[in-house]
Amino acid sequence: MIVDTHVHIWEISDKYPVGPTSPTWSSYPDEPGTSEQLVEDMDAEGVDRTVIVQTSWSTWDNGYMADSVLRFPDRFIGHGLIDPQDPKNVDKARYWVKERGLAGFRLHPMYYPEEKILLNKQNEPLWEEIAELGAVVQFHLRPSDADQVSAIAGRCPDTPLILDHMGYPNLEEPLSSYDTITDLAEFDNIFFKLSDVAGRSSQDFPYTDVHPFIRHALRKFGADRIIWGTGYPGHHRVKSNWPTLAQELRLVREGLPFLSSGEIDRILGGTAAEIWNLSKKRRNNAVT
Repeated sequence: MIVDTHVHIWEISDKYPVGPTSPTWSSYPDEPGTSEQLVEDMDAEGVDRTVIVQTSWSTWDNGYMADSVLRFPDRFIGHGLIDPQDPKNVDKARYWVKERGLAGFRLHPMYYPEEKILLNKQNEPLWEEIAELGAVVQFHLRPSDADQVSAIAGRCPDTPLILDHMGYPNLEEPLSSYDTITDLAEFDNIFFKLSDVAGRSSQDFPYTDVHPFIRHALRKFGADRIIWGTGYPGHHRVKSNWPTLAQELRLVREGLPFLSSGEIDRILGGTAAEIWNLSKKRRNNAVT
Protein backbone atom coordinates (compact mmCIF):
# COMPACT_ATOMS: atom_id res chain seq x y z
CA MET A 1 0.00 0.00 0.00
CA ILE A 2 1.26 3.48 -0.90
CA VAL A 3 -0.04 6.32 1.28
CA ASP A 4 0.73 9.97 0.67
CA THR A 5 0.21 11.59 4.07
CA HIS A 6 0.26 15.22 3.06
CA VAL A 7 -1.58 16.79 0.15
CA HIS A 8 -3.44 20.10 0.15
CA ILE A 9 -6.58 20.46 -1.95
CA TRP A 10 -8.87 23.48 -2.09
CA GLU A 11 -11.73 25.12 -3.89
CA ILE A 12 -12.48 28.77 -4.59
CA SER A 13 -16.25 29.20 -4.40
CA ASP A 14 -19.04 30.58 -2.25
CA LYS A 15 -19.34 27.22 -0.50
CA TYR A 16 -15.59 26.71 -0.12
CA PRO A 17 -13.98 30.17 0.02
CA VAL A 18 -10.39 31.11 0.65
CA GLY A 19 -9.48 33.18 3.67
CA PRO A 20 -6.78 33.49 6.34
CA THR A 21 -6.09 31.11 9.20
CA SER A 22 -2.66 32.44 10.11
CA PRO A 23 -2.19 35.81 11.84
CA THR A 24 0.22 36.77 9.06
CA TRP A 25 -1.31 34.98 6.05
CA SER A 26 -1.56 37.13 2.91
CA SER A 27 -1.05 34.76 -0.07
CA TYR A 28 -3.92 33.10 -1.93
CA PRO A 29 -4.19 30.80 -4.97
CA ASP A 30 -5.48 31.99 -8.33
CA GLU A 31 -7.16 28.67 -9.23
CA PRO A 32 -8.57 25.65 -7.40
CA GLY A 33 -6.58 22.52 -6.64
CA THR A 34 -9.32 19.93 -6.51
CA SER A 35 -9.97 16.45 -5.23
CA GLU A 36 -10.53 15.30 -8.80
CA GLN A 37 -7.06 16.51 -9.79
CA LEU A 38 -5.58 14.64 -6.87
CA VAL A 39 -7.34 11.35 -7.67
CA GLU A 40 -6.11 11.60 -11.26
CA ASP A 41 -2.57 12.14 -9.97
CA MET A 42 -2.87 9.22 -7.54
CA ASP A 43 -4.19 6.88 -10.21
CA ALA A 44 -1.37 7.76 -12.59
CA GLU A 45 1.32 6.93 -10.01
CA GLY A 46 -0.31 4.06 -8.12
CA VAL A 47 -0.94 5.87 -4.83
CA ASP A 48 -3.66 4.05 -2.89
CA ARG A 49 -4.63 6.56 -0.21
CA THR A 50 -3.92 10.21 0.57
CA VAL A 51 -4.29 12.23 3.74
CA ILE A 52 -5.80 15.50 2.56
CA VAL A 53 -4.87 18.46 4.76
CA GLN A 54 -6.75 21.75 4.98
CA THR A 55 -4.65 24.60 3.59
CA SER A 56 -3.73 27.71 5.53
CA TRP A 57 -5.68 29.79 3.02
CA SER A 58 -8.99 27.87 3.17
CA THR A 59 -10.47 29.37 6.37
CA TRP A 60 -11.23 27.40 9.53
CA ASP A 61 -14.17 25.71 7.80
CA ASN A 62 -12.95 22.21 6.92
CA GLY A 63 -15.99 21.46 4.79
CA TYR A 64 -14.12 20.75 1.58
CA MET A 65 -11.96 18.15 3.35
CA ALA A 66 -15.00 16.46 4.87
CA ASP A 67 -17.01 16.53 1.65
CA SER A 68 -14.06 15.21 -0.36
CA VAL A 69 -13.72 12.24 2.00
CA LEU A 70 -17.42 11.52 1.50
CA ARG A 71 -16.97 11.61 -2.26
CA PHE A 72 -13.84 9.43 -2.26
CA PRO A 73 -14.03 7.36 0.94
CA ASP A 74 -11.66 4.67 -0.32
CA ARG A 75 -8.98 7.18 -1.36
CA PHE A 76 -8.93 10.04 1.17
CA ILE A 77 -8.40 10.51 4.90
CA GLY A 78 -9.35 14.01 6.04
CA HIS A 79 -7.37 16.32 8.30
CA GLY A 80 -8.70 19.77 9.08
CA LEU A 81 -7.40 22.83 10.86
CA ILE A 82 -8.38 23.68 14.40
CA ASP A 83 -7.95 27.23 15.70
CA PRO A 84 -5.77 27.27 18.84
CA GLN A 85 -7.13 30.72 19.69
CA ASP A 86 -10.81 29.74 19.46
CA PRO A 87 -12.35 29.36 22.94
CA LYS A 88 -14.87 26.92 21.41
CA ASN A 89 -12.29 24.71 19.73
CA VAL A 90 -13.28 21.67 21.83
CA ASP A 91 -16.76 21.76 20.31
CA LYS A 92 -15.27 22.32 16.85
CA ALA A 93 -12.95 19.34 17.19
CA ARG A 94 -15.82 17.11 18.29
CA TYR A 95 -17.99 18.32 15.41
CA TRP A 96 -15.42 17.72 12.68
CA VAL A 97 -14.60 14.21 13.89
CA LYS A 98 -17.97 12.97 15.15
CA GLU A 99 -20.30 14.62 12.65
CA ARG A 100 -18.15 15.23 9.57
CA GLY A 101 -15.82 12.25 9.60
CA LEU A 102 -12.39 13.85 9.81
CA ALA A 103 -9.59 11.67 11.15
CA GLY A 104 -7.54 14.43 12.69
CA PHE A 105 -6.18 17.95 12.62
CA ARG A 106 -3.16 20.05 11.79
CA LEU A 107 -1.87 22.84 14.02
CA HIS A 108 0.73 25.48 13.19
CA PRO A 109 2.75 26.43 16.29
CA MET A 110 5.33 28.08 14.01
CA TYR A 111 2.74 30.71 13.09
CA TYR A 112 2.66 31.97 16.70
CA PRO A 113 6.33 32.65 17.53
CA GLU A 114 5.56 34.97 20.42
CA GLU A 115 3.74 32.39 22.56
CA LYS A 116 3.53 28.70 23.36
CA ILE A 117 0.16 28.58 21.64
CA LEU A 118 -0.36 24.83 22.00
CA LEU A 119 0.19 24.92 25.73
CA ASN A 120 -1.93 27.85 26.83
CA LYS A 121 -4.42 27.01 29.55
CA GLN A 122 -7.38 27.50 27.24
CA ASN A 123 -6.23 24.56 25.11
CA GLU A 124 -5.92 22.00 27.91
CA PRO A 125 -9.49 20.75 27.30
CA LEU A 126 -8.76 20.57 23.56
CA TRP A 127 -6.01 18.00 24.09
CA GLU A 128 -8.27 15.99 26.37
CA GLU A 129 -10.95 15.98 23.68
CA ILE A 130 -8.54 15.07 20.88
CA ALA A 131 -7.31 12.12 22.94
CA GLU A 132 -10.87 11.02 23.64
CA LEU A 133 -11.75 11.26 19.95
CA GLY A 134 -8.78 9.14 18.92
CA ALA A 135 -7.74 11.83 16.42
CA VAL A 136 -4.34 12.06 14.73
CA VAL A 137 -2.54 15.41 14.97
CA GLN A 138 0.01 16.93 12.61
CA PHE A 139 2.26 19.81 13.65
CA HIS A 140 3.67 22.41 11.28
CA LEU A 141 6.67 23.36 13.37
CA ARG A 142 10.26 24.45 13.58
CA PRO A 143 12.81 23.13 16.09
CA SER A 144 11.97 25.97 18.49
CA ASP A 145 8.45 24.55 18.81
CA ALA A 146 9.57 21.05 19.76
CA ASP A 147 9.12 21.63 23.49
CA GLN A 148 5.40 22.16 22.96
CA VAL A 149 5.04 18.88 21.11
CA SER A 150 7.05 17.12 23.80
CA ALA A 151 4.63 18.35 26.47
CA ILE A 152 1.61 17.21 24.47
CA ALA A 153 3.16 13.81 23.77
CA GLY A 154 3.55 13.26 27.49
CA ARG A 155 0.03 14.44 28.19
CA CYS A 156 -1.57 12.35 25.40
CA PRO A 157 0.60 9.21 25.14
CA ASP A 158 -1.91 7.30 22.99
CA THR A 159 -2.47 10.11 20.47
CA PRO A 160 -0.42 9.83 17.25
CA LEU A 161 1.52 13.09 16.75
CA ILE A 162 3.27 13.87 13.46
CA LEU A 163 6.18 16.24 12.78
CA ASP A 164 5.49 17.82 9.38
CA HIS A 165 8.19 18.57 6.80
CA MET A 166 10.93 17.00 8.93
CA GLY A 167 10.59 19.87 11.41
CA TYR A 168 12.39 22.16 8.93
CA PRO A 169 16.05 21.31 9.50
CA ASN A 170 18.43 24.21 9.01
CA LEU A 171 21.19 22.97 6.73
CA GLU A 172 23.40 25.93 7.64
CA GLU A 173 23.65 24.69 11.22
CA PRO A 174 25.50 21.61 12.48
CA LEU A 175 23.68 18.31 12.52
CA SER A 176 23.64 18.37 16.31
CA SER A 177 21.28 21.37 16.18
CA TYR A 178 18.68 19.03 14.71
CA ASP A 179 18.56 17.00 17.93
CA THR A 180 15.77 19.28 19.12
CA ILE A 181 13.58 17.52 16.57
CA THR A 182 15.07 14.03 16.57
CA ASP A 183 15.09 13.79 20.37
CA LEU A 184 11.30 13.74 20.17
CA ALA A 185 11.73 10.11 19.09
CA GLU A 186 11.86 9.24 22.80
CA PHE A 187 8.05 9.43 22.70
CA ASP A 188 6.57 6.33 21.08
CA ASN A 189 3.54 8.27 19.80
CA ILE A 190 5.55 10.81 17.77
CA PHE A 191 6.09 10.18 14.05
CA PHE A 192 8.40 11.88 11.56
CA LYS A 193 7.13 13.01 8.16
CA LEU A 194 9.60 12.81 5.28
CA SER A 195 8.34 15.67 3.13
CA ASP A 196 9.48 18.90 1.47
CA VAL A 197 12.99 17.51 1.04
CA ALA A 198 13.45 19.55 -2.14
CA GLY A 199 12.37 22.68 -0.28
CA ARG A 200 15.13 22.23 2.29
CA SER A 201 17.84 21.56 -0.30
CA SER A 202 20.08 23.88 -2.31
CA GLN A 203 20.89 21.04 -4.71
CA ASP A 204 19.15 19.15 -7.48
CA PHE A 205 17.72 15.64 -7.12
CA PRO A 206 18.40 13.63 -4.99
CA TYR A 207 19.06 16.61 -2.66
CA THR A 208 22.17 15.07 -1.12
CA ASP A 209 22.75 17.97 1.26
CA VAL A 210 19.61 16.95 3.18
CA HIS A 211 20.60 13.28 3.45
CA PRO A 212 22.56 13.60 6.73
CA PHE A 213 19.45 15.00 8.41
CA ILE A 214 17.24 12.26 7.01
CA ARG A 215 19.71 9.59 8.12
CA HIS A 216 19.86 11.15 11.58
CA ALA A 217 16.06 11.01 11.83
CA LEU A 218 16.06 7.44 10.56
CA ARG A 219 18.50 6.40 13.28
CA LYS A 220 16.34 7.97 15.97
CA PHE A 221 12.81 7.16 14.79
CA GLY A 222 13.35 4.09 12.64
CA ALA A 223 11.31 3.49 9.50
CA ASP A 224 8.45 2.17 11.65
CA ARG A 225 7.80 5.76 12.72
CA ILE A 226 8.50 7.59 9.46
CA ILE A 227 5.83 8.47 6.91
CA TRP A 228 5.98 10.09 3.48
CA GLY A 229 4.14 13.15 2.18
CA THR A 230 4.20 15.40 -0.86
CA GLY A 231 2.26 18.62 -1.37
CA TYR A 232 -0.26 19.64 -4.02
CA PRO A 233 -2.49 18.01 -6.65
CA GLY A 234 -1.55 17.69 -10.31
CA HIS A 235 0.10 20.64 -12.01
CA HIS A 236 0.01 22.69 -8.79
CA ARG A 237 3.09 20.78 -7.63
CA VAL A 238 5.24 22.23 -10.39
CA LYS A 239 3.46 25.59 -10.29
CA SER A 240 4.34 25.85 -6.59
CA ASN A 241 7.94 24.72 -7.19
CA TRP A 242 7.38 21.28 -5.66
CA PRO A 243 8.49 18.06 -7.37
CA THR A 244 5.89 16.03 -9.23
CA LEU A 245 4.34 13.03 -7.52
CA ALA A 246 6.47 10.75 -9.72
CA GLN A 247 9.60 12.60 -8.61
CA GLU A 248 8.61 12.38 -4.95
CA LEU A 249 8.16 8.61 -5.27
CA ARG A 250 11.47 8.29 -7.10
CA LEU A 251 13.25 10.12 -4.29
CA VAL A 252 12.24 7.51 -1.72
CA ARG A 253 12.65 4.53 -4.04
CA GLU A 254 15.94 5.50 -5.69
CA GLY A 255 17.34 8.73 -4.26
CA LEU A 256 18.04 7.68 -0.67
CA PRO A 257 20.52 4.80 -1.08
CA PHE A 258 20.80 4.21 2.66
CA LEU A 259 17.19 2.92 2.80
CA SER A 260 16.58 -0.81 2.59
CA SER A 261 13.64 -2.17 0.60
CA GLY A 262 11.80 -2.91 3.83
CA GLU A 263 12.34 0.63 5.07
CA ILE A 264 11.08 2.04 1.78
CA ASP A 265 7.89 -0.01 2.10
CA ARG A 266 7.34 1.25 5.63
CA ILE A 267 7.93 4.88 4.71
CA LEU A 268 5.79 4.82 1.57
CA GLY A 269 2.79 3.30 3.28
CA GLY A 270 3.29 0.66 5.93
CA THR A 271 3.66 3.07 8.83
CA ALA A 272 0.77 5.26 7.65
CA ALA A 273 -1.49 2.23 7.27
CA GLU A 274 -0.99 1.53 10.97
CA ILE A 275 -1.47 5.13 12.11
CA TRP A 276 -4.79 5.49 10.28
CA ASN A 277 -5.88 1.83 10.57
CA LEU A 278 -6.14 1.52 6.81
CA SER A 279 -5.78 -2.26 6.64
CA LYS A 280 -8.76 -2.63 8.97
CA LYS A 281 -10.79 -0.16 6.93
CA ARG A 282 -9.96 -2.06 3.74
CA ARG A 283 -11.18 -5.34 5.29
CA ASN A 284 -14.38 -3.68 6.50
CA ASN A 285 -15.06 -2.24 3.06
CA ALA A 286 -14.53 -5.65 1.51
CA VAL A 287 -17.06 -7.25 3.86
CA THR A 288 -19.73 -4.70 3.16
